[in-house]
Amino acid sequence: MKILVTGGAGFIGSAVVRHAVRAGHSVINVDALTYAANLANVAPVANSPLYIFEQVDIRDRAELDRLFAEYQPDAVMHLAAESHVDRSIDGPGDFIETNITGTFNMLEAARAYWVRKGKPEDFRFHHISTDEVYGTLGETGQFTEETPYAPNSPYSASKAASDHLVRAWHETYGLPVLVTNCSNNYGPYHFPEKLIPVVILKALAGEPIPVYGKGENVRDWLYVEDHADALLTVVEKGEVGRTYNIGGENERTNIALVRTICDILDAKRPKAAPYADQITFVADRPGHDLRYAIDPTRIREELGWRPSVTVEEGLERTVQWYLDNEDWWRPLLERKGVGQRLGVKA
Repeated sequence: MKILVTGGAGFIGSAVVRHAVRAGHSVINVDALTYAANLANVAPVANSPLYIFEQVDIRDRAELDRLFAEYQPDAVMHLAAESHVDRSIDGPGDFIETNITGTFNMLEAARAYWVRKGKPEDFRFHHISTDEVYGTLGETGQFTEETPYAPNSPYSASKAASDHLVRAWHETYGLPVLVTNCSNNYGPYHFPEKLIPVVILKALAGEPIPVYGKGENVRDWLYVEDHADALLTVVEKGEVGRTYNIGGENERTNIALVRTICDILDAKRPKAAPYADQITFVADRPGHDLRYAIDPTRIREELGWRPSVTVEEGLERTVQWYLDNEDWWRPLLERKGVGQRLGVKA
């Protein structure tokens, strides 16, 4: 396929780009190169004849129309989004503009192109979203594709709105869409403001490792390369109009996850005192969801996909990648907001 990927210089988007190119698909990577983007993320495939990069903001409808006309994609994989909950608390406007207005522009540009092409049945608009749109769980239960939406942060509310737009464009205009909602991703090339890279880099720097509240919040961890494989599976085999939840089947409390990372660092780069001694509990995030957990039955039974990497294996790979790639992450520490406590203005 010829796939137009938005947000392909970001964390998950770049994993999709690398995976798709290696699988033999042609990829047009569309990214505005905002603070969390990094073209080094796609360096392993950047010289491939199957790869093209376009620096375009999805809020620019005219440029989107140009891209569709010029490249004539078979599918869209829409990952471009503002995604950091703490930043959404401090500045929700960017999340509304990019995640809602940007998705509206993508849908309209894709619909216009699809109509001009005679509404080909094999065209796909794949919208990639998050399990955070479902809100929070108690100690038991899992999110399914039928779980009612109940977003609790500006970020998750903006993603919920974009999910609803995609569904409406399918129901109203017949645009052949797919939606996926994933659990927390981690792995190589993860921007150093998210939990796992923060823990690794604070530990290595000998600084306090911040853990919100008591560290009792539970997340289902999905290795990013597994997620990229799932997303390609959905765009290739998924049923039009269908939503697929993608989970890692790896639930852990935040504090357990942090201690595991510290243990791995103790083994890989030992020092006088255990890294866990640096753990510091800090004031919790406003509106911090207690627990997320995905029921991945649909994607497993209908498309034959399930994760291949356990959280222990994935964390081992991830820690090693950060140890081996200081030249990638060191410059990113200078970007605005990185290393600072955000999300406390509420």
